[in-house]
This record gives sequence, structure tokens and C-alpha cells, in this order.
Amino acid sequence: MKCGIVGLPNVGKSTLFNCLSNAKAQAANFPFCTIEPNIGVITVPDERLNELEILVKPQRVVPTTVEIVDIAGLVKGASKGEGLGNQFLANIRETDAILHVLRCFDDDNIIHVDGSVNPIRDKEIIDTELQLKDLEAVDKKLQKVSRAAKTGDKEAGKAEATLLVYKAHLEQGKSARNAPVTKEDAKHIEDLMLLTNKPVMYVCNVDEESAVNGNEYVNQVKELVKDEGAEIIIISADIESDIALLEKFEDRFIFLADLGLTESGVAKLIKAAYSLLNLITYFTAGVQEVRAWTITNGFKAPQAAGVIHTDFEKGFIRAEVIGFNEYIQHGSEVAVKEAGKMRVEGKEYIVVDGDIMHFRFNL
Repeated sequence: MKCGIVGLPNVGKSTLFNCLSNAKAQAANFPFCTIEPNIGVITVPDERLNELEILVKPQRVVPTTVEIVDIAGLVKGASKGEGLGNQFLANIRETDAILHVLRCFDDDNIIHVDGSVNPIRDKEIIDTELQLKDLEAVDKKLQKVSRAAKTGDKEAGKAEATLLVYKAHLEQGKSARNAPVTKEDAKHIEDLMLLTNKPVMYVCNVDEESAVNGNEYVNQVKELVKDEGAEIIIISADIESDIALLEKFEDRFIFLADLGLTESGVAKLIKAAYSLLNLITYFTAGVQEVRAWTITNGFKAPQAAGVIHTDFEKGFIRAEVIGFNEYIQHGSEVAVKEAGKMRVEGKEYIVVDGDIMHFRFNL
């Protein structure tokens, strides 16, 4: 699962990426500094792992991760190939969700590609380029299915009707994710991997003074996207850069407290990105290893087992499940069993975030 960081040049994408990852994207004060997408595998902060480590005392702890891709800055005309646009748009297509960084700070020393700070304009530029590229893809498929529909192909007729809805929606300057279609009809565009159909989160990059409560730029963004159902994160890339230089947890905690923050922006962003991808975590806990496993929300027990090994899914018999809170309350697996709180679940069990699981399987 990948999240792509997108935005105009010089809005703070690469600086933010550097804070997220040990991979060092070049950060410079000119457009097109990032040419190839930088990819970082980011550890997802999860306090529950720390609690399990204290109780279980394992030999090692393995957190879950999410991939973050730093994609070069888009510019007006990207859908027509401007500014290496085709390459950048192809990179976005390969991601599962979009983190859209908007510049919400004033700084005369950092050049803005359009000459002034205006996050609303910036958002609309990116949206338009993605929508135009999607419209191109919809039109191309529409030509094919329309020919088939004329021959009496009923499935092609349904696809044509759906594509016409998307076409009209995109032509109105709206994103595919909000198109008025049913889940069933939406299957007709799955093969297109539409850019604006991906879930999006807006990341408002602010100055240090605005890190806690935001500013007028952030308020403008909130008003603009209120009907999109999208999440907004406020983060100061400059603050995160300073935090990244501090090696000790205690020093970071003091630094954040002095700024009136309880958690780093990076930690909030990673957790929000994980949620944006519709992912949840279950755990396995033993003396050799306490480990977090990533699954899609809604996975049944055999699918969750398959994340560990495909053989676990093929030969699934049952899952022994302990809720996280029950494990913490009783202090050990043995104590949970003695209290009669361990559950035995079958193939139809839908895994809950935080479940501690042990799978029984037979090959």
C-alpha cells in the first residue's frame, strides 16, 4: 500500500518526506528539484506495541509500515505533458491514496511557482490536472464501449451509461471519487485507475506559529473542502525538520510541549495515512516476537492469516482471539484464558483493529 505526496513545486513536499523517512529527498529552493519519485517505508506509530512489549517481554518487536512516495511537483499543463507531467501523473497512478500538500505559510525567501501564496488556487490547479487526465482516460474507454453498446451488448450499455456520468462529473471540475454512481456501477471504471478516484488527505504546511491552531490559509482550505469528506492535517515541515534532529524521545517530547503540541505532525500524518488507506492492525504476541500485521478493514480471519503466510489461509481451521483491552487488563495470555476471555473464531469472523490472534491451520 502506497501513499503519494503531491502538490505544486516548493510547497514543502520533499522537506516533509525527509521528516517521514530516512530516505533523503533533495530539498532545494527551485521547481522540479524532485525528478524521480522517492520512496520511503515508514513505521506506523502504535502505542499498543509498547504496552504489549512491557507485558510479553519479547526478543523483538516488529511494527507495521506504510510506503510513502514523494512525487515531483505538478504544474499547470501537467495533463498535457508540461513539466514532465506525464511521468509525474503515472507515478500518482501507482499509489493507493494521495496526500495533497498545500502551502499555507508566507516566506519571501521561498519562491512560489505562481508568484504568490494561495492554497485555494494551488489545490484547484492540481485538481484540474488530475481531472483532465481522468477525462482523457474516460473518453478513450467510452469510445470502445459505445461501439459495443450499439451492437446490443447489454453490459457495454451499462458501462457506457456509467462512463457518461463520470464524463459529465469530471467536465464540471469535480473529482471521480464524488461521482453519483452506485458501488456496482463504479466497477466499470476500476480498470482505469482514475487519479481523482483515490482517497485524498489535505496536508496544510504552516509556519511554526500556526502549528497548533492553523491560520487563515488553513481556514480557507477547510471551507473549500468541507463537502468532500476529506481529512485535513495541519503540519509545520520546519518544526518537523527540527524534531528529526533530536535523537532522544525525551528531548522531542519537551520540544513539542514548548510549542503546545502533544504529538508530532509526522506521527499524526502517518496514522492518518494508514487510516486513509482503510488499513487496520492486528497483533501476534509471543516471547520470540510481538508483531503488528497490516490488513484491510473488513478482512475475515482466513484473509488475515494469509498476510502471515498463504498456507495459513489455505489450511485455516480457526483463530484464537483476544481483544487488546482484555489482554492489557489481565496482563498475559494465560490469565486471559483463565478468565475465559479468549474467543475461538471461525472463517466468517471479521477481524477487529487491535485483535491479538493465534491461528490454527492444517495443510
